[in-house]
Amino acid sequence: MLQILHDYGVLFLVGTFPNGPLGGLAGTLLLATLAAALALPLSIVLAVARIDNRRVYSAPASAVVTLMRGTPLLMVIFWSNYALPLLVGGSVGPFWVMLGALVVYQSAYLAEVVRAGINALPRGQYEAARALGLSHKETLVRIILPQALYNSFPALLAQFVSIIKETSLGFVIGVHEFSTAAAEANNDLLVKPVQIFSLLAITYFVVCFVFASMARSLERHMGMAKGVAPA
Repeated sequence: MLQILHDYGVLFLVGTFPNGPLGGLAGTLLLATLAAALALPLSIVLAVARIDNRRVYSAPASAVVTLMRGTPLLMVIFWSNYALPLLVGGSVGPFWVMLGALVVYQSAYLAEVVRAGINALPRGQYEAARALGLSHKETLVRIILPQALYNSFPALLAQFVSIIKETSLGFVIGVHEFSTAAAEANNDLLVKPVQIFSLLAITYFVVCFVFASMARSLERHMGMAKGVAPA
């Protein structure tokens, strides 16, 4: 394994960059970070729409969340691979196809996290804000959502771990990420697939373990700050 790291360490880290597109572990983390950053605003819109009393908003939002949560990500990737070029009227690179698929898919899961954070707040806060003269929109933006997002942050960080793992499916459409780099090294060596994909699995585990540990530590810290004994 050490010899493989010596020979292919740069490929595993950044792919063929700077002579080619950024890939490897850096490409995976970039893709996951962009997907999370873009999916979060969309998830907030979906969460707010789902709790709205008007079915004209809640029904479509619920349909989108239910459809995405009941569909395998691989199918969403394939749909995006064929649908995005039609929507934009031209070719779309694999990176952007995968990013679009992750944003749409993860927004449904993050929406449920945000919605749970909103529903966990006491109803009296909303009623008090309205009694002070704040509109429904002002109450959501200034009172409800800041608290809900703060309380949901550990869960949102934990969901980021899932996004990191899901980026590996980009391999099927040729995205330059960590799994693709490992496959390229395996195609070059041919005789050491166990060692190469063991390194892949170990690296995924370490990266995901770090972020999952951060989420648990943050959750304990927030619980202690609120006077709740850690589990």
